[in-house]
Amino acid sequence: MDMSTTDAVRDELMKSNPAFRELIHQHQDFERRLDELAHLSYPSEDEQLEETTLKKKKLQVKDEIYAMMQEFTVSH
Repeated sequence: MDMSTTDAVRDELMKSNPAFRELIHQHQDFERRLDELAHLSYPSEDEQLEETTLKKKKLQVKDEIYAMMQEFTVSH
C-alpha cells in the first residue's frame, strides 16, 4: 500500500467503521499520555512501568489498525 492508498483507506474506514475509529482514538490517547510521560524529569517507578505498558498497547493497537486496513484493501 502506498501513502495515497493508505490515506484513502484510512479515511474510508474512519467514516464507515466505528471499531476502526475507536482504535484510532485509543492510539491517539496512548500517544498523548506517552508524550506527557516523556516530559517528566524524574518519572516514578509506576510512571516508568506505565510508559512501558502503554508502548506495548500502542503497538498492539497499531497492528490492529494496519490489519483492518489491509483486510479492507484486499476485500475492495
